[in-house]
Amino acid sequence: MTSALAAAATIDFGDLRWRSIGPNRGGRSQAAAGSVKRPLEYYFGATGGGLWKTTNGGVTWAPVTDGQIGSSSVGAVAVAESNPDVVYLGMGETEFRGNVMQGDGIYKTTDGGKSWKHIGLADSQAIGRIRVDPANADIVFVAVFGHSYGPNQERGVYRSTDGGANWKRVLFKNDHSGAVDLTMDPHNSKVLFASTWDAYRTPWSLSSGGPGSGLFKTNDGGDTWTEITRNPGLPKGIVGKITVSVSGADSNRIYAVVEADDGGVFVSDDAGRTWTHTNEERKIRQRAFYFSRILADPKDRDVVYAMNVEFYRSKDGGKTFDLMHTPHSDHHDFWIAADNPQRMITSNDGGASVSTDGGRTWTLQKQPTAQIYHLSTTNEIPYHVCGAQQDDGSVCVPSTAARNMHEPAAPVGDWMYAAGGGEAGYITADPKDPNIFYGGDQAGVITRYDRRTGETRNVHVYPLFFSGMSASVLRDRWQWTFPIVFSPVETGTLYTSSQHLWKSTNQGQSWTQVSPDLTRNDPKTLGDSGGPITKDQNGPEIYGTIFSIAPSRHDAATIWTGSDDGLVQITRDGGKTWKNVTPPGIGEFNRVSLVEASPHTPGGAYVAAKRYQLDDRAPYIFRTKDYGATWTKIVNGIPANDFVQAVREDTVRAGLLYAGTEHGIYISLDDGANWQSMRLNLPDTQVSDLVVEKDDLVIATHGRGFYVMDGIGALREITPETLTKKTEVFKPRPVIRGLTVGLVDYYLSGEAKKVEVELLDGSGKSAGKFESGAAAAAVAADDEEGGSVGARKPGTHSGINRFTWTPRYPGATGFAGIVYRGASPGQGPQAPPGTYTVVITVDGERYQQPLVIQRDPRLDGVTDQDLQQQFTLASQVRDKLSEANEAVIRIRALKDEMAQRMASPAAAGLKTQETEVRARLDAVEEEIYQVKNRSPRDTLNYPIKLNNQLAVLQTYVDTGSSRPTDQEYAVFKELTGNLDAILARLGQVVDGDLARLNSGLTSAGLPSIR
Repeated sequence: MTSALAAAATIDFGDLRWRSIGPNRGGRSQAAAGSVKRPLEYYFGATGGGLWKTTNGGVTWAPVTDGQIGSSSVGAVAVAESNPDVVYLGMGETEFRGNVMQGDGIYKTTDGGKSWKHIGLADSQAIGRIRVDPANADIVFVAVFGHSYGPNQERGVYRSTDGGANWKRVLFKNDHSGAVDLTMDPHNSKVLFASTWDAYRTPWSLSSGGPGSGLFKTNDGGDTWTEITRNPGLPKGIVGKITVSVSGADSNRIYAVVEADDGGVFVSDDAGRTWTHTNEERKIRQRAFYFSRILADPKDRDVVYAMNVEFYRSKDGGKTFDLMHTPHSDHHDFWIAADNPQRMITSNDGGASVSTDGGRTWTLQKQPTAQIYHLSTTNEIPYHVCGAQQDDGSVCVPSTAARNMHEPAAPVGDWMYAAGGGEAGYITADPKDPNIFYGGDQAGVITRYDRRTGETRNVHVYPLFFSGMSASVLRDRWQWTFPIVFSPVETGTLYTSSQHLWKSTNQGQSWTQVSPDLTRNDPKTLGDSGGPITKDQNGPEIYGTIFSIAPSRHDAATIWTGSDDGLVQITRDGGKTWKNVTPPGIGEFNRVSLVEASPHTPGGAYVAAKRYQLDDRAPYIFRTKDYGATWTKIVNGIPANDFVQAVREDTVRAGLLYAGTEHGIYISLDDGANWQSMRLNLPDTQVSDLVVEKDDLVIATHGRGFYVMDGIGALREITPETLTKKTEVFKPRPVIRGLTVGLVDYYLSGEAKKVEVELLDGSGKSAGKFESGAAAAAVAADDEEGGSVGARKPGTHSGINRFTWTPRYPGATGFAGIVYRGASPGQGPQAPPGTYTVVITVDGERYQQPLVIQRDPRLDGVTDQDLQQQFTLASQVRDKLSEANEAVIRIRALKDEMAQRMASPAAAGLKTQETEVRARLDAVEEEIYQVKNRSPRDTLNYPIKLNNQLAVLQTYVDTGSSRPTDQEYAVFKELTGNLDAILARLGQVVDGDLARLNSGLTSAGLPSIR
C-alpha cells in the first residue's frame, strides 16, 4: 500500500462506536458550582473528563460538554446567579501536580448546558477561577494562570462586560506569573480580590513562589487594582500560592491562606487593610500548589471552610479547624448556596459530592471519570480490563456484561475489584494465570496479588521506602508510573525498571539487574524538586528513569527501553550489552512515553514521546524496522498540538497502528505514514494507553475510565481499494456462544436502497433474515451480551455499517397483546456451535462471509453435541408454541369473520347457531391462552394456560449451555400431548360446527367463513 493511496483513503467509520465499561467511580475534579435558584442543579468539572451536570441533587450525573469542547480538563465553572441557564466554563487545571492537563480557554452556555460556544482566551492553558456579577450575567471575571511549563503573555485577570464577546486584561504581573484565585464581594460586585502566583514546572522540578506572587484588590470593578500583599499582618518573606474569600455575612471580613514559610490562615476585618495570622497548622496549607482553597460561609462571618487533603470547617473565625467527613480526600473546590448554607457541593480527587445537611451526609461519587495511567487485560473469557486510577488505587472491570466472578445483576462499570499496587502506574496480569496481578505504586512498591485468596505480597526490587528525598540521593530512582511488563516470549519472566532494568523469573522472589543506567543521568534533573517554599518530592517528580520497557515478541534476548529524559536503548543479548538507538530529532528530555515492539517485524519498534512538560505540545512518533539503526518520524495527520501518549501495532495486521493522544485516538493503515482520527463518539479526553485484545481494541483514558471498540475486523481488512468498491463485506469475528454477539460489518461506498442480511446454518437453513428499514438508524446501544451494537436492522448509509445479530434463531409465532409469565415473547433458541454463512444482499447484489459460533471454552464436560441437543429440543418446543399461538390467531380470525357475517340482516336466523360455534371456539382458545391477561401481573390472578407453559419450557431448555434434562423431555411430551388434544377439538369444531354454520350462510346468500 502506497502512502499516496492511503492519504486519499479516509475511512468512514459509520456505525463503529466506543463502549464505556467504567469503572463507575469518580476521578479528580477541581471545579464545582451550583445554582441558588435551582436547588437540585449542580455542575462539576472532571480533570480529563469534561463538565458534568445533575438535576436531581447529585443522585445521577451526565456529561454536558461531550463533542462540544476542544479540551477535557476543567479548571473552573461558574453559574450566573441572575440566570442559571448561563454557565461559564474555564479549561485547564491549576492544581499544579506533576502531570497537569492544559485547556483551551473559556466556553459559555446560555441554555443550561445543551450547547456550548468557545468565547476566547484560547492560549490560557490553565484557568483557576471565574466570577460572574450576580446581577448581570454578561459581566464576568476570569483568573488565568497561563502556561504551566513556560512563559506566556495570556495571564492575569480578564474581564468581559458583554458576556465573553470581548475580553480586557485588567490585572497582569509578568509572563511567568498568572492569576490563580478570584473572589467577589457578594454585596458589591465592584469589589474583588485576586491573587497571582509565580510558579512553573519542568519535567523534574517545581517552583512555587517568588516576586510575581501577590494579593490584589479592586474597588471599581477591575479598572484599577491595589497590591496588598505586604499589608500589615501578612507574611514578609517569599510568598507563593494565595487563596482568598470574602464573607457573605460581612464584607469587611476577608479570609486568605498564604503559602509562605510563616504562612497559614490570615483574617482581615477591615476589607484587607490589616490582617491577623489566625492559624498556622500545616494541615490547612500543606502541598499548597496542589490544594489550598478557602471559602467563607454566606451567612455567618465566623464560619469558613478550608480545602486541603481533608476538608475542614472553622466556626471561630479561622482560629481552629475541624475535620468534615466526605466520601473522598484531596479537596480542590467548594460551592455553598448563598441562601442556604446547608446546601453545598465539593469536588475532590474522587469526583463531586452534594450535601443538603451542612456536610453531615454526602451523595455518592459514581461518575465514570477515572484517570487511568496504563491498562492490562487478563487472559480469560470474558477478559477483564485493569489499570491504576489516580488517587483511587488499582481497578479491574469486566469487558462485557456476560461476566464472571461476581453478582450477575451488577451493571457494567459498577462491579469492580482492586488488583494490588496503588494509584500509580502499571497493573499487569500474569499471562498464564489471570488470577495473579503485579501492581506498582510510588517509591518502587510492587505487589503480587492473588484474587483467588485475596492475598497481597510485597515483591519490591529493593524495599527501601523513600519520601521527600531528591532523586540524586536514591540508590534507585523509581518514577510514579514505572513499568511492570512480562516477556511475551518467556511468559514467566517479569521486567521492571528504575534507572536500571530489573528481571525476575520467580514471581518477584528475587530480582536481577540486567542493565546499567539507561538514562542521561543529568545532575541538573536529579536535584530537589520544589521550592523556594514547598518541596514535593514524590514519585511524579523523580526523574532520570526508564519509563517504558518493550521486550521483543520474537526472541527473549531482545529488549527495548525508553527513558523519561529522552533515550531509547536496545539489548539483543538479554542485557549483557546495550546500544543507544535514540531517534534523531526526538530532542533532549523528551519523555519516552511508550515503546512498542512490533508483533510482526523482529527488528521493528515504535516510539511515542511527549515534550508538553517543556511547553512543546507537538506529537512525536518514530518507527524503525532495523533494530533502531534508522528511524522515521510518523506524525502526518495528527494535529500539531495533540501530543502522543501511546502507540500500538495491531496484532493481526502488520502496519495497522493506533495512537493514543491528549485529545483522543488515531489510526494509520500504512505503518504511520498517514493518520486519521477515530475518536468517533469518544469525548475529548486523553487516551493514556491502549491494548489490542484479540478482536477488540481497548483504551484507557485519563479522565473517563476504560472504553472498548468491539470487533475491529473491519479495520484489519479495510484498504484504500476497499473504499473504491460499491460494497465490501468483512469477515465477522468468532462468536462465543452465550457471551458475545455476532458483529456483521460491511462497507458501502454510497447510500443503498435496500440491504438484507440473512444467517444460514451449515445445512442452509435460515437462522434469521433481516431487512433494512426505518429502525436502521438506531445505532450504538450497549448490548447485554457484550458488544457495541450497531443497527437493529441492516443499515444503508455510506461507510461502515454494523449489523448486530444476537445468535438466536427466530422465535415462535406470536399475536398482538400476548402476555407471558416467565418467558419473553418472540425469543428464539440459541444458535448451536458451528459455521454459519452471512449473506448480505445490497440492492440485489449478493455477498457472503463465514461466521463461526464457538462453544464457551470454560465449560467443563459439555460437548458441541450436547448443545445441538439443547438447540433441537428448544426448537421443537418453539415450534409447538407456534402451533399453539397460530391456533389462537386462527380462532380469532374465524370469530372476526363470523362477526362480519352476522352483521348482515340475511344472517338473522343463524344467530343461535353462531353463538354456539363462538362458544366452542372460545373454549378452545381459553385452553391455549389465558385471555383475561392484560398486564404481566395478571398472570398471578388468572391461571396461565398451555402456550405460557410451552414458552417457559423453551426458556428452561434454552438457559445456560448443556444438554436437556430428562425431565424437560418428559414435560415436553406431556405438553405436546395436551396441545394435540386441544388442536383435535379445534378441528372438530371447524370440520363440524363451523361447517354447518357455513352451510347456513351459503343458503342465506352469504360467503362462507374461510
